[in-house]
Amino acid sequence: MIAELGHFLLILALCVALAQAVLPAIGARQDNASLMQFGRRAAGLQCVLLAASFFALILVFVGSDFTVKLAALHSHSAKPLLYKISGVWGNHEGSILLWTLMIGIYSACFAKSKQALPDKLRALTLACQGALSVGFIAFILFTSNPFERLSPAPIDGNGLNPLLQDPGLAIHPPMLYLGYVGFSIAFSMAIAALILGKVDKDWAKWLRPWTLTAWSFLTLGITLGSIWAYYELGWGGWWMWDPVENVSFMPWLLGTALIHSIMVLERRTGLAHWTVLLAISAFSLSLIGTFVVRSGVLVSVHAFAVDPARGVFILMLLLAATGGALSLYAMRAKTLFAPAEFERISKDGGLVLNNILLATATLTVFLGTFYPLFIDAIQGNQISVGAPYFDATFAPIMTVLIIFMGAAPLLRWRQARVSELKSLRPSLIIIAISIIAAIIIFRKFALGFIGLALAAYLAASSIIALGRRTKWKAASLTKQPASFWGFFLAHMGVAIFTAGAVTMSSWSYEAIGRIKPNETLRNSGYEFTLQIPATGLRENYEYLGADVIVTKNGKPVKTLYTEQRFYPVRNMVTTEAGFHFTPAITVFAAIGEGNNKDGYVLRANYQPLVTWIWFGAILMALAGFISLLSRGNRRPLEQENS
Repeated sequence: MIAELGHFLLILALCVALAQAVLPAIGARQDNASLMQFGRRAAGLQCVLLAASFFALILVFVGSDFTVKLAALHSHSAKPLLYKISGVWGNHEGSILLWTLMIGIYSACFAKSKQALPDKLRALTLACQGALSVGFIAFILFTSNPFERLSPAPIDGNGLNPLLQDPGLAIHPPMLYLGYVGFSIAFSMAIAALILGKVDKDWAKWLRPWTLTAWSFLTLGITLGSIWAYYELGWGGWWMWDPVENVSFMPWLLGTALIHSIMVLERRTGLAHWTVLLAISAFSLSLIGTFVVRSGVLVSVHAFAVDPARGVFILMLLLAATGGALSLYAMRAKTLFAPAEFERISKDGGLVLNNILLATATLTVFLGTFYPLFIDAIQGNQISVGAPYFDATFAPIMTVLIIFMGAAPLLRWRQARVSELKSLRPSLIIIAISIIAAIIIFRKFALGFIGLALAAYLAASSIIALGRRTKWKAASLTKQPASFWGFFLAHMGVAIFTAGAVTMSSWSYEAIGRIKPNETLRNSGYEFTLQIPATGLRENYEYLGADVIVTKNGKPVKTLYTEQRFYPVRNMVTTEAGFHFTPAITVFAAIGEGNNKDGYVLRANYQPLVTWIWFGAILMALAGFISLLSRGNRRPLEQENS
């Protein structure tokens, strides 16, 4: 009965979404206030219906109702409650329902927001949101019904993928979707502005908080996914340029460019065309990510390998949304936008260059991700594009970007002088010396030293900007607006992230060996001594686990516990590594197959500054949320620097 109720609520939500997509648009065209107001009520009602339907699916999973096919395939009666709940979105149908619920939540929040938007702009934005909801709810009802019944029903169910049975995966997808779907508001506001023929400072002011919200959640979601991949997949890396990682990274890059473009547009009517195009493209890339994950066109450890017919449906949604938006942009571009005028050496010029570099970086990731697909479709040859390609293309772009990130905040708007950058001379001299020394003396670690120099330079420039702002007086720190602290923390986050990423990439070491109990494996001055393993049975898996005593120069450091788990329901083996995290270094050990007689495979890793990667990324997300608290929603970030 609960499943039928959830299905019925989805049908009602589709009807409401249809009304939301049509009636407010008619009201805006006819200047009918009641029809435009209807959009706000419809958005709230649609959100309630979608939330109730999603809650019904949660009840199905928690109650282990295996007459529902989705629960039978992705849940198990012996599974812990947390993973019964997270199993709701650990599959294709449930994740699409969560995605659609997020559209409803953002639509309702936009409808209820206290922003003083023109009625027509709000009505057309909600109409566009309603049209997106129509597409996704129809996709659920006609191709991916999460409430489909199964007969005969299994006794216990098939269970959730063991890799997804982790607390990090319980919150990673919702955070990621809050970012993905958040860009739908920017997309819809861009469509509404194009229709109304008005893209100005006020529009940028209204757009900014929604873009910051989406970008911040996406940053947090990507970071949580990175942490999960680091310790759960067992390969000890924070990023592997996996296709699904890439498709979440691309809208983040364009979202970053969009935030900076809004800064210019808020200041004066400049980069209007670029801002609209970025708003459309950021959400379009989110849709491409949905298509990639669910179509099966790319192989990934994260992807849902499903019926390609579903991919065709999403591809149609993508073409309709993106194609329609870009067509509208093409029709309005010549008459709507005036060319932006500013000096190259200015804050404006720095932000324009920033956007060009971010867009170029996005293009390199896009090509590296989809080029194998194009070759396979044209020639039938399967190729792979891995880290060497991205290291050779993406890293140089980021190097140039960081250099200009350090310089731009120290310049004035519209027109500046090169002399304003003289405070960066010590940092630039240090960078030059570091690069020369790295190339001549430390050839093997040249990239690592260059990366650390860039991170130090960016941190120094951010501190200099803070000092200029406060005139180096501590009492002035509390007087700064949240928007400025958002800028400062975001740039410091990038510096910390860069230092962690290059250090880990350059100075990590791994040792793998087959050792018997009480024998030792050495790595980077650390000794990893394997204790006698134990076997047993837990709630829904069998395990082989052992303590690994870590010492350095004979002094105890940490006792790590590592397991190899076997899930009989899925016939799947996973590895749970044991970790010792400190601000400076991380060591971990992972046990593999073996026995007491022949020994066990043990992997021991030494990785410096890995925690800086996640701390820097979380600091960036925090910066976005802090910026939302500022009056900067009414005036541009760092306006007072002019």
